[in-house]
Amino acid sequence: MDYETPQFFRVMQYAAGTDRDVVDMVSGNPDWEPPAALREGLCEYADGDPERFQYPPSVGLTALRSEIAERRGVDRSRVVVTNGAGEANHLATTGALDRGSGTEIVMTDPVYPYYAGRANLLDADARYVPVADDGQLDPAAVREVASADTAAIVVNTPNNPTGAVYPPETIEALVDIAEDCDAVLVADEVYDHFDFTGDFESALAQESDRVVATNAFSKSMAITGFRVGYAVFPPEAGPLGGMVERARTRHMLTNVTGSRPAQAAVLRALRETPPEYYERNRQRLRERIDAFTDALDAAGAEYTTPQGSFYVLARFDEFPGTMANVERLIDEAGVAGMPGEAFGESHADWLRFALVTPRADEAADRLTDFFA
Repeated sequence: MDYETPQFFRVMQYAAGTDRDVVDMVSGNPDWEPPAALREGLCEYADGDPERFQYPPSVGLTALRSEIAERRGVDRSRVVVTNGAGEANHLATTGALDRGSGTEIVMTDPVYPYYAGRANLLDADARYVPVADDGQLDPAAVREVASADTAAIVVNTPNNPTGAVYPPETIEALVDIAEDCDAVLVADEVYDHFDFTGDFESALAQESDRVVATNAFSKSMAITGFRVGYAVFPPEAGPLGGMVERARTRHMLTNVTGSRPAQAAVLRALRETPPEYYERNRQRLRERIDAFTDALDAAGAEYTTPQGSFYVLARFDEFPGTMANVERLIDEAGVAGMPGEAFGESHADWLRFALVTPRADEAADRLTDFFA
């Protein structure tokens, strides 16, 4: 599979260029309101002193890093605030390769395309492990692929695109594999607030110096444009302690720093947003998933029921998940999704739909009419 050019923007550009109304189910941009405290924090920030409009610390506002560290149960020195989870994952992956212990990156199939694209960009050797039909990852299959040449094992839970939530015993087994192979487990946990099972547990709970956990506030606070994420690196005193210092340097040389107003607003929202905000959004998604999958039943489709995140994979008879068929759905049904082939070979016959649109019911009706 060629991951050189991620296909998300190609699909969105095609949809934007059509002459009919199209329901966008391509991107993971939440359609609900951000926390009220975040809006209030931005307004208050705009009236601040001029010094608040200058560079923040390169690694992130100290108060924000402290808040993250307290919530994650780690020392603040391990936290680097990044420009979204994308940069956090980049710093983690490059850091794993920099160690020189291997040149391979082990990923799942299907895989979030940016992980695979990053492996290509870094000239790493990509190895893929197909997941089970329910999206779960078998650690035994990972162990068969991992070796002394493995630099990193990259996982995402709750998962995009399968919606699987890996249980703690899976993460524990992956940590064991990383330790045995002198590798790093990079755990992207950006959908942690969208766990519908109650089973999600951060990889940091394993208390291993082989784990880098990455995250962002893009999805949980509905602020994908703010680009505030973070990575929690292994302790500086441990065997992989050099990773965090290299990450700080690479982050500074690439970005200088991140957005001070965005970080300040996120900090206020973290401190003041009640749990009910997140639960309302989970319930919103539960209802959309139920309605959308009911429509897929009516259309005769096979589909996944996500345990977490907000994506549904669907397979229709004699309609594989190619870019050509995605374009046909846009033209003839007015629904834009992602081709399964963009996520790897194992789900090339599937289509992925993001349920972060208030028009999800309308999209379901259009799909039912198209495939009826």
